[in-house]
Amino acid sequence: MAQADSRSHPVIAIPELIAMVASLMALNALSIDIMLPALPDIGEAFELTDPNRRQLVVIVYLFGFGLAQLVYGPLADSYGRKGVLLSALGGFMAATLLCIIAPTFLTLLIARTLQGVAAAATRVIAMAVVRDLVHGRRMARVISLAMTVFMAAPILAPSLGQLILFGGEWHWIFGALLAAGAGLFIWIFTRLPETLAAEDRSEFRLMPILKNYAIACSHRITLGYMLASSLIFAALFSFIATSEQIMAQQYSLGAVFPLAFAGIAGGLSISNFINARMVEQVGQRRLSHGALILFILISGGHALLISAGIDGFWVFYPLLFAAMFLFGMIGANFSSLVMEPAGKRAGVTSAAYGAATSTISAVIGGFIGAAYAGTAFPLVFGDAILGVLALLIIFMTERGKLFGAEEYEDEEDGAAA
Repeated sequence: MAQADSRSHPVIAIPELIAMVASLMALNALSIDIMLPALPDIGEAFELTDPNRRQLVVIVYLFGFGLAQLVYGPLADSYGRKGVLLSALGGFMAATLLCIIAPTFLTLLIARTLQGVAAAATRVIAMAVVRDLVHGRRMARVISLAMTVFMAAPILAPSLGQLILFGGEWHWIFGALLAAGAGLFIWIFTRLPETLAAEDRSEFRLMPILKNYAIACSHRITLGYMLASSLIFAALFSFIATSEQIMAQQYSLGAVFPLAFAGIAGGLSISNFINARMVEQVGQRRLSHGALILFILISGGHALLISAGIDGFWVFYPLLFAAMFLFGMIGANFSSLVMEPAGKRAGVTSAAYGAATSTISAVIGGFIGAAYAGTAFPLVFGDAILGVLALLIIFMTERGKLFGAEEYEDEEDGAAA
């Protein structure tokens, strides 16, 4: 059983906690990936002349998702996890209705931004709830198991989107998102206990909020792994933003594209499952640092092959699968290392982490997506560069000590170790 402060709320079983956290994270993934097969239809419906513009349906969602987390963190630390989450899920359903009735492409983009703003609470509060209840390597294991379950969303979402398009048109995809939001609202309302005790809550005032953000982000381990995670998630988002153009169009997969995308997502899920089995024995640092180095080598080698004219789906797909498999071991462990020093500031730490990873990945991913010109070179070369930059940040964060198996002692708030 996951035990928080027994003075203020009941316990929740670890299996249900994992399923609930996975479902909260999955709502965000579903909101992005279910759209991918519909992007050509949306572009046609709104008469978009530049095919790269339809990527904005994904990019603006992630941008709103990233920035709004900065607000949800302090809200969750001040008013508790459950009420803030339920309010946000209500906002998500309202924004989804606006997507359905949007008369113009601009209105759709505004609605998608609002959808992202509302969905931001799911990321922040899911991570904060985990940090409220479990700690250390066990927290890394819970996050990995949640991400293993969560990966069902990107595995199934494109196929679900394609299935909906076979039976109807793209507006029905938003109907599916509306149903998902309603289902989560009911589950959270009936089953999630409040995990933040009243005596541990902070005031919702500007100066204390800014102070908490400053303290959280000045922690060496938190800041370093937050920046490195942002770069690695930019690599993932670059793939998501360009996947339909590369696989469905460049490699002519057409309607088979959702299955190919599901294969990549399946690799991520397997990776997270393996990580969950290994992390308590091996440690977050050994697993993530080794995976990051391999990620750089594979992505860099892939870029060299394309430069040499060696390309094609059966070159692209296995190498990208391997890179994304490694991403699974990087992402969960980096997330755990960011959150470990958080303590009572889990909400603002989770918010800062989510805002940084989502916003930076949206900006960099949008830039890489805009560079697409008929080959996968911008994607894989960008992945290699992002990996190198992330490794440099980790090297400085760990003061030249990679692959550390031990757990570093928590530093005092805001102090450098």
